[in-house]
Amino acid sequence: MSSEKVDEKHVDVEKQKKPSFAPDLAHNVNAKIQNPLHGLTKDELFTEVDVFCREKGMEDKIELFRKGALVAQHPSKFEEVEELDESEKQTLRDEIIHKWRQPSSLIFTVVLCSLAAAVQGWDQTGSNGANLSFPVEFDIAEDDPVHGSRNQWLVGVINAGPYLACVFPGCWLTDPLNNYLGRRGTIFFCGIFCTISVIGSGFAQNWYQLFICRLLLGLGMGPKASTVPVYAAENTPAAVRGGLVMSWQMWTAFGIFLGYSANLAVMNTGRIAWRLQLGSAFIPAIPMTIGVFFCPESPRWLMKKGRYAEAYHSFTRLRNTELQAARDMFYTAKQLAAEFEVLKGSTYWSRITELFTIPRVRRATIASGVVMIAQQMCGINIIAFYSSTVFVRAGYNDHQALWASWGFGLVNWLFAFPAVWTIDTFGRRNLLLFTFPNMAWTLLVAGLCFLIPTSSPASVPLVALFIFMFAAFYSPGEGPVPFTYSAEVFPLTHREVGMSWAVMVCLGFAAVLSITFPRMVGAMTIVGAFCFYAGLNVIAFVMIFFLLPETKQRTLEELDYVFAVPMRTHANYQLTKFLPYFIKRYVFCGGKKVTLEPLYNFDEVESITVFEKGTGH
Repeated sequence: MSSEKVDEKHVDVEKQKKPSFAPDLAHNVNAKIQNPLHGLTKDELFTEVDVFCREKGMEDKIELFRKGALVAQHPSKFEEVEELDESEKQTLRDEIIHKWRQPSSLIFTVVLCSLAAAVQGWDQTGSNGANLSFPVEFDIAEDDPVHGSRNQWLVGVINAGPYLACVFPGCWLTDPLNNYLGRRGTIFFCGIFCTISVIGSGFAQNWYQLFICRLLLGLGMGPKASTVPVYAAENTPAAVRGGLVMSWQMWTAFGIFLGYSANLAVMNTGRIAWRLQLGSAFIPAIPMTIGVFFCPESPRWLMKKGRYAEAYHSFTRLRNTELQAARDMFYTAKQLAAEFEVLKGSTYWSRITELFTIPRVRRATIASGVVMIAQQMCGINIIAFYSSTVFVRAGYNDHQALWASWGFGLVNWLFAFPAVWTIDTFGRRNLLLFTFPNMAWTLLVAGLCFLIPTSSPASVPLVALFIFMFAAFYSPGEGPVPFTYSAEVFPLTHREVGMSWAVMVCLGFAAVLSITFPRMVGAMTIVGAFCFYAGLNVIAFVMIFFLLPETKQRTLEELDYVFAVPMRTHANYQLTKFLPYFIKRYVFCGGKKVTLEPLYNFDEVESITVFEKGTGH
């Protein structure tokens, strides 16, 4: 889709002959994709249903699809649909009242997607415990008096292997893999690499064999991080979709905790401990790889390939009744038809280019990049990747360091749960603005605690306490927000390439962190490294304050309105309007008499789509 075609479709809001920055909502192509049945009369709707059923060889289900289309057009008004009998209406009521009462195939799919997230977390922590011994095994010890500096870089590069491979080609394989293999095939592909690579790591005989295995692991991690949330969203009903997409980070945190648990379980196995710590990540990868083919393929992907009979079969496995299957299938088919009209003539590479050339999309690209970079700037992964090394430097022995890392993993997981409620009440931006200052001071104090002599009984407990507090502030804020935020800011036309960009930025900067931290500790000491990342938290806070619009509980049209605002206008508003308001109200205790002039006027936005918690649009 070229820039000229986007302009013809009225997406480039800055070229509209309108005052201010308001987008042309009357010609909002993404809103039409999101709700393609809006505005059709009953006769027009039935005509489209009849044509659809005849074209797809489902003439015997015309009446069923007619009912489904009426419900899909106005989901909240199904009680007024005369064509439905009482049992069908009761089924739709149950969908709201008992939203977790779902068929076994859908439950199995949810479990598998959660398992895939746990694999992602476990893959990140196997090297944490192994860092205590594999450098000695391969004669690249970081404290070597002659080659210490070189070895520190080598250890960092080995740890960074998966993230380097995610940057290129891992994340950018997502689109072609999904196109040719489907969602299940892509997850299977990722599972193979997540299994074989970690087993190979356990058998590595030198550091460069280990590095190659770590690179291969990245080929599994990158596409999986981009595909599994999409697969979950496409298979689940709207009533439960948001919570599942938001749970990706929570189950990744659980996988990190399991990885720390595995490190503990094998810590007394002698010289092979590091091999078992790296290789243990195959445990969840095998059931994920095998189990994915017991799940239905994404009906949306099957329809994109013209396999409508198989798509209907998938929907019937994923829904409680055929009415619900027909409703969701017809609605999805109309969405795909609208998408095809918009994307006609576009290529994968042209959509990548448009991430930076179309103003509305470019602002989403910048915002998602900021929130993903901030996840690495906050310093969470210096703990996730190197916590065992950090605790040893604080004065723990190897066994105590592994237990302390286990405690960090537990805190990281448990404190992810509050985000399920706070992310759509407190808001994405507000969560970040609250937690980043707290992460800054806790990380700073944790670093300064290393100055306490190790002979003092307070030294080690204080380091652990403030690292745990740091994790407690991270988990409900910068933990779940980046993936949730990035999934919702891009328009439908650029969702897949936009998410690939966001994941690439996140994992790419994770690679930078992983490479540099061992050498940073060698050059700056652990105190200097922690203070450096505490400073980066402050910089990330400023970036978020000026460059990150709030997106909580916004419909598609409202999101287009939000990202129609130029970044300069948004930043100027925060500096000249919001900051003085905050100081007057909360610092000088001005109370409710201090008012804030709004940046957006949503009264002029007519929404035909609905907000779905956590899913994006």
